[in-house]
Amino acid sequence: MTAPLIGHAGVVLLRKVADRVGLTSALAAALPRGAGPGWRDRGMALVQLACAIALGTTNILEAEQFQQHWRTLFPRPVSDSTLRRTLEAIDDPVTARVERVRAAIRRVVWTLIALRPSGFPWIAVCGRVLTGWYVLDLDATIVTCTSKKEGAAGTFKGSYGHHPLGAWVANTRECVAMLLRPGNAASNDVADHKSVLAAALRQLPLPLWSKLLVRIDGAAFSHDLLDHLQQLTTSRRRVRWVTGWAINIVDEAAIALLPESVWTCALRQDGAVHEITGPDGETLSYQVAELTGVRDLAGWPDGTRLIVRRVKPSRRDAKKLTVFEQRTGWRYQIVATNIPARHGLSGVPGSGQDWFVDALYRDHAEVEDRVKAIKRVGMGLLPSTSWQLNAAWVLAATLAADLDAWTRLLLLHDEPELAAAEPATIRRKLYHLPARLTAHARRRVLHLDRTRPWATAFTTAWRRAQQLSALT
Repeated sequence: MTAPLIGHAGVVLLRKVADRVGLTSALAAALPRGAGPGWRDRGMALVQLACAIALGTTNILEAEQFQQHWRTLFPRPVSDSTLRRTLEAIDDPVTARVERVRAAIRRVVWTLIALRPSGFPWIAVCGRVLTGWYVLDLDATIVTCTSKKEGAAGTFKGSYGHHPLGAWVANTRECVAMLLRPGNAASNDVADHKSVLAAALRQLPLPLWSKLLVRIDGAAFSHDLLDHLQQLTTSRRRVRWVTGWAINIVDEAAIALLPESVWTCALRQDGAVHEITGPDGETLSYQVAELTGVRDLAGWPDGTRLIVRRVKPSRRDAKKLTVFEQRTGWRYQIVATNIPARHGLSGVPGSGQDWFVDALYRDHAEVEDRVKAIKRVGMGLLPSTSWQLNAAWVLAATLAADLDAWTRLLLLHDEPELAAAEPATIRRKLYHLPARLTAHARRRVLHLDRTRPWATAFTTAWRRAQQLSALT
């Protein structure tokens, strides 16, 4: 008899990680339980849904169909009706329990990450490694829809849909918080940012005397938000922040007072001078300067600094210039921070310099890649007309993103092409690998085609997944 074929053999890695780090059993305890011969474990059902989302499903019916591809691996696939009932059971109290489970399991995962040969991943800016600094990036995105879904509304971009706000750990690329919001939610809603920051901090297994850096783009700028960021520092946690700043005529008047001698070259992430090629082939150089001593900052949080960046405008930007920018021939952007000029980020030489703060803020643009990634892992399409069901789906999508990130961090850390691959790429190379399943002597064996380029990476990842229990 022909051995059963598995369409998406990579699901065993996701399920093994979920089982070995304790996520499956912890979710089973957090979700409502029932009785009877036909009752399905809702924790296992939610993990199955998260695995299907990580593999590319976009709705509940597809999640059931995806499970048919690995039915021989995991018998009794969860039906779409059971998956729907599982999501319907995730109300606010259940969501709070699931979030506590995520935080507890994340602590286990971060311990395992720190035990890797390369240790915990610290980000680097301008060739300087931010050792000991945990970096949290916040950003919002638009999830469009054409139907009358609950909470859908016109967005500031002229589209129609929802406007969720999320938080990502730049070190590990994990999405630690995601707040579903109506489409007309403001980009600088302080209450929403406070809620997401609080949810993200509850997820972070930070050690005592930890150092946290928060980065937010200029769309979220507000006085109240900077005040809140300043208050996040406690006796056991030091918080530094870098945000965009909305330029007004007072800022432009301060910029006009800066002499040419204070402007220095901006640097790229690798430490090279930041230059771009204009539409006519000319070289456009970015320059930065300290604006703190010129611009009056009375009433703003203590220690606030302003760094201004300028560049010769391209032809595309010509229509968006202010009168001041048209007169000076430069396009300006301001960054606000509470990083001290003298001491900077402790342990990072030169991190208080204006060029470093500017590069640190521009490195925040990587969160756009994280946003695109999670929109390809469940967040790109909300499957229901019900707000509650969509909110539960968002939670399932963040669990899928967790499993994907943990699989990369724990099993693929020495495979850079896979560890940093886009969702579609890692699915094609690893998660969607075909295989044959055989059984002998009460053991099941998964057979891969050795000629496939990533077969060795798969088997290495599987061996590491088998060893996770010994480390926990």
